[in-house]
Amino acid sequence: MDNLKEIARRAMLEHDLLPDFSSAALAELSAIGPGTVVSPEIRDLRDRLWCSIDNDDSRDLDQLTVAEPLTGAAVKIFVAIADVDSMVTFGSAIDEHARSNTTSVYTAAQIFPMLPERLSTDLTSLNEGVERLAIVIEMTVDGGGEVVGSDVYRANVLNRAKLAYNSLAAWLDGVAEPPARLAAVAGLAEQLQLQDKVAQALRRVRRAHGALNLETVEARPVFKDDALTDLRADEKNRAKDLIEDFMVAANGVVARFLDSRGRASLRRVLRSPERWARIVALATEHGGKLPALPDAVALNQFLGVQRDADPQGFPDLSLAVIKLLGAGEYALELPNQKTAGHFGLAVRDYTHATAPNRRFPDLITQRLLKAALRDEAAPYSADQLQVLASHCNEQERNASKVERQVRKAASALLLSSRIGERFTGIVTGASAKGTWVRIDHPVAEGKVVKGFDGLDVGDRITVELLHVDAGRGFIDFAKIAQSSR
Repeated sequence: MDNLKEIARRAMLEHDLLPDFSSAALAELSAIGPGTVVSPEIRDLRDRLWCSIDNDDSRDLDQLTVAEPLTGAAVKIFVAIADVDSMVTFGSAIDEHARSNTTSVYTAAQIFPMLPERLSTDLTSLNEGVERLAIVIEMTVDGGGEVVGSDVYRANVLNRAKLAYNSLAAWLDGVAEPPARLAAVAGLAEQLQLQDKVAQALRRVRRAHGALNLETVEARPVFKDDALTDLRADEKNRAKDLIEDFMVAANGVVARFLDSRGRASLRRVLRSPERWARIVALATEHGGKLPALPDAVALNQFLGVQRDADPQGFPDLSLAVIKLLGAGEYALELPNQKTAGHFGLAVRDYTHATAPNRRFPDLITQRLLKAALRDEAAPYSADQLQVLASHCNEQERNASKVERQVRKAASALLLSSRIGERFTGIVTGASAKGTWVRIDHPVAEGKVVKGFDGLDVGDRITVELLHVDAGRGFIDFAKIAQSSR
């Protein structure tokens, strides 16, 4: 574990990320205390049955949700976002650290938070049982799953229950008893059932518009007595879908709100995929057919067929498609100058606003929102937003490199005693820089250094482990069998 932490710190520095807070930031932190804000513009919503839903081990809670049934089939959904800006002063040393890194970095060794933990896990976290200031995104959803009305405002809120994805999903699926925190709050079970119903309606509408129904396998480290013992698949579930559906809708509301006020904003975009031809070829290999030009609706229909036909192999297909779609990015949108939308989510208006404890673009958006609500000048000029968009994109890539490097180091440690063994996997990258394969058990990615000619993203292959170097995060494989396409 100590070796992994050392590797992680070194990787942070190598990729222009700050592993530690400055003495100035720590001095500011010591002077910050809990506070309350009383103002006519801040509503009191503490009486509602708010709850948080996150990973079992999450301590930086950015959002709460609650639902209110209306007449007919309509439901009003409220999403409360932690008001991080109220504690992190613009231009302060803490703010400058966040602006430099732009994101929390989650490695298999440790978390490097964007904000000091006393803020992100306490004073600016929507923790259970404590009153917090929040930005509330209100959405009226009709019976068909369309958002037909919305509002944005500030409010005081109170988290009634900290819930976790896995246990909540098991209860929603009807295979487990309700989690203890859920059962302890009267009326909360009915609340979550209503939220789940609305989330499913929102999802049906998004997918009809072409939102891609993908299912990837993420590797989560497993420790025993502070020693890394495994990297296990962390899969999607119904509770994760619920939060994703609400956050996508809320981020759309925020983007349109800023646009309606004539404000510049940072949009999250995923452009039309450059490697569409390979996606078309991949579909053909699976017995499907896609048009020659990028078409999200057609792609999603193909994915739906494949999910039903081969549920076991669907995560591999999803991973290949995600790699071919490319990465999302931040882009400046000026009033009356439209950016690209988000191809994967099939939405035109989309920003990042729902995780200000973890992502600096969300904190930027929060400040833009608050200025718009007060009818004040924006805290960032268009030129500054353009520079910040580029910087956030660069640091997001750097953070991904760090997380990947440490994950590979962890994988190398786990695989160090298995040289010469064979594994099945899927090709996740193929370019002049190299060919990469992800194996399943443990979930790990390495470079194909022999037999890589002709391989492309999405190919299933068998490889032999040749060499590992935990310090450098290197895992080398040789392809030993003909790929099955």
